[in-house]
Amino acid sequence: MNNTNTPIVSVIIPCYNHGIYLSECLESILNQTYKNWECIIIDNGSTDNTKQVTESFVQKDKRFKYIYTEQKGVSFARNFGIKNSKGKYILPVDADDKIAPLYIEKAVEVLEKKENIKLVYCNARLFGAANKDWMLPEFSLKNILIENIIFCSALFRRKDYDQTNGYNEQMVEGFEDWDFWLDLLKNGGEVVKLPEIYFFYRIKKDSRNHTLDTEKQKRLREKIYQNHKELYTKILENADFVYEFYDLQNKYKVLSNSKDLEVGKKALTPIRFIKSLFSR
Repeated sequence: MNNTNTPIVSVIIPCYNHGIYLSECLESILNQTYKNWECIIIDNGSTDNTKQVTESFVQKDKRFKYIYTEQKGVSFARNFGIKNSKGKYILPVDADDKIAPLYIEKAVEVLEKKENIKLVYCNARLFGAANKDWMLPEFSLKNILIENIIFCSALFRRKDYDQTNGYNEQMVEGFEDWDFWLDLLKNGGEVVKLPEIYFFYRIKKDSRNHTLDTEKQKRLREKIYQNHKELYTKILENADFVYEFYDLQNKYKVLSNSKDLEVGKKALTPIRFIKSLFSR
């Protein structure tokens, strides 16, 4: 798709010391069949070779742009990149992930057809420390309130972003993409998942989300709930329980495998009751 009259897509890539992976990510942007894009790399205070890697791509293709900032977290970097972008559509991509050549083209086709569509994403595959398809549940507003079911690299309209508070810069420990999706979708709008695998999510043993312990998970989930309490209470019955859901799921898995079946059944009774509240 070489028509320069097509809408500009701004790809926003925050990078903090991920220079080792950055070339692979940027190559996946360079290989897009959709050509009318800009790619803004926000060097978020890196101390590795992020600048050198990016500059090699800037020299190769002027659609790449490099911006250095102090380390202020991924939410700040995404917001800063979007503020310095000129695209009709925005695609955040993490510096250690990559996208298939058709992703932007197919997503823009969907967005151009219907104004009410707020988000377009796709099926995905894990790579790196794991190598398998990423089984994502079907989207519903109820499902995404209980668990984030959309990875960070979905396309959305810049004008819809401007109606939100942007990525929450207080979510420094994680889940900032989940928080943003809820802000984007709180007043309605359609979400479309492309059936093909166009996104590749790198699994690393030391990744931020992989290393979140149970208490930190609970704390972040409670923060998500408090940030969007009006939406939770509007959509979910018994919404006050929702930030405990992660902990209950873990207990459910452990007790489901209990060798002492009678003890397990008795212990599971209250957890099954709470679990049922979210499946109505």
